[in-house]
Amino acid sequence: MAPVRVSAVVLLALGCALAVATADVTTTAPSSPSPAPTGWLRADATFYGGADASGTMGGACGYGNLYAQGYGSRTTALSTVLFNDGASCGQCYKIACDRKTDPTWCKPGVTVTVTATNFCPPNWELPNGGWCNTTRPHFDMAQPAWEKIGVYSGGNIPVIYQRVPCVRRGGVRFTINGHDYFNLVLVSNVAAAGSIKSMEVKASDSNDWMPMARNWGANWHSLSYLTGKMLSFRVTITDGQTLEFTNVVPPGWTFGITIASNLQFN
Repeated sequence: MAPVRVSAVVLLALGCALAVATADVTTTAPSSPSPAPTGWLRADATFYGGADASGTMGGACGYGNLYAQGYGSRTTALSTVLFNDGASCGQCYKIACDRKTDPTWCKPGVTVTVTATNFCPPNWELPNGGWCNTTRPHFDMAQPAWEKIGVYSGGNIPVIYQRVPCVRRGGVRFTINGHDYFNLVLVSNVAAAGSIKSMEVKASDSNDWMPMARNWGANWHSLSYLTGKMLSFRVTITDGQTLEFTNVVPPGWTFGITIASNLQFN
């Protein structure tokens, strides 16, 4: 989470941010001078992870080293209502500081696009669970991304945001961990919707697609014995697109392997 400021001027800024509507952000809150632009929703945003974003590595989506995975420092943790138990992992959001609500800590005329890679949990030591309470839309962004739109000393700023398609280089990647009868597959570098709706696996010695289940974040599991077999995956993302990655995992693979496919969603 972003550091807490105690100066009077910052407490004033935090008060303005906390006044933003949370239950239905398309409805004009009493403290808001005008509704958000069409297609945009209201939230607020803090930052974490340090100036180099090193503190953002890992996270509740399971991507691990975000630089190695290609996500870099344009990432965010999501509050409960946005994270959706991990179903939002990989989604992309365009975010701007909401100058109409409070211009004090905003950098004008800029937006930043970030990928959801982590979860911002409620802090029940604070009233109502704090900034990332269960019903409030909130982005806890990597510091370099947040500073594209906000002034550092603000700490917490009102923002407007919208879902946007993800742009990725190269194909979808699969990392297989686990052990015999428990195959845990991390799916990363997903373009378009970015998030996965369903996933299936087929071994080379079978004609049947077997459904996989979301285990946590962007990790999906199968309880079948697949060790060392050539594998295909069928992935459906949340905008409805489906791709089949035929024989994408070679025979003789071992746990810990990462496969970069040649296919990508558009």
